[in-house]
Amino acid sequence: MNPRKTWLVAASCSLLAFGVAACGDDDDSTTDSGDSGSGEALSGSVVIDGSSTVAPLSEPAGELFNQENQDVQVTVGTSGTGGGFEAFCRGETDISDASRQIAEEEIAACEKGGIDYEEVTVANDALTVVVNPENPVTCLTVEQVSEIYGTDSTISSWSEIEGLDAEFGEELAIFSPGSDSGTFDYFTEAINGEEGVQRSQDVNIVGEDDNATVQGVAGSPGGIGYFGYSFFQENSDQLKALEIDGGDGCVAPTPETTQSGDYSPLGRQLYIYPSAAALERPEVLEFVNFYLDNVNSITEQAGFIALTEEQLAESEDTVAALAGTGAE
Repeated sequence: MNPRKTWLVAASCSLLAFGVAACGDDDDSTTDSGDSGSGEALSGSVVIDGSSTVAPLSEPAGELFNQENQDVQVTVGTSGTGGGFEAFCRGETDISDASRQIAEEEIAACEKGGIDYEEVTVANDALTVVVNPENPVTCLTVEQVSEIYGTDSTISSWSEIEGLDAEFGEELAIFSPGSDSGTFDYFTEAINGEEGVQRSQDVNIVGEDDNATVQGVAGSPGGIGYFGYSFFQENSDQLKALEIDGGDGCVAPTPETTQSGDYSPLGRQLYIYPSAAALERPEVLEFVNFYLDNVNSITEQAGFIALTEEQLAESEDTVAALAGTGAE
């Protein structure tokens, strides 16, 4: 079992130990787990694919749901946000995990495929820029990050970055997710001003394997990379998170600064996209309701940033409306 999967299972066990809504006797829970509403036990499957950033939420949700509904198989793939939407718009999956909003070309593909869906927010995230702990730099402006990752960048050492808050002469070792990653899309638009635009030379592309970024940056004094907040939390003993100056001073990636909007422009939301057709199946609808009933507990255990009460209420209303549309 790989370290990431081991950690996910441990998070699920912790959730059970602390008693999430579905595992206790919470009479206020809207999920009647194991019952489709007709008195029959749930069975079938729920197929999810997409963002590797969102998978640490969807996988524990699936494992916990399966413990209460043993005849429902929940599978979670990690082909990236872009790859997930490709499969989703072809009707191959029930839910698409996404670390960015669906793009125009993906909307067109879903329309062509006859896939009706809605965007459901499941967590907040601070996209975190990480460096080696030996690096004395503590903060970068958006412009300085763009000096490193911009499409025309040719700099090869930290000493070439203008205006650093510390002297550091190590060579840059740059790590980045691949182009199927929603994190890549979000980062490039926020930092470089255009989605998908980033330097192509002297960059280590790790695809959907965030562990490769952890290992690369931890093993290189001049290393730099980026991924979701939960992955930094999981590896904070090996990495240092940089503060980011979006124009109003240096701000650290924290739950408080992300929920308040102060961690800009790298604070973001994470999503699932269920299809209306999938929600016609009781096992999928019950799973999505279960997901939202327990998402903030799962989020905290997995190192993400919880939804506000307003965000959670909006997500629940969105699912209810889509389920109504799918049942018509």
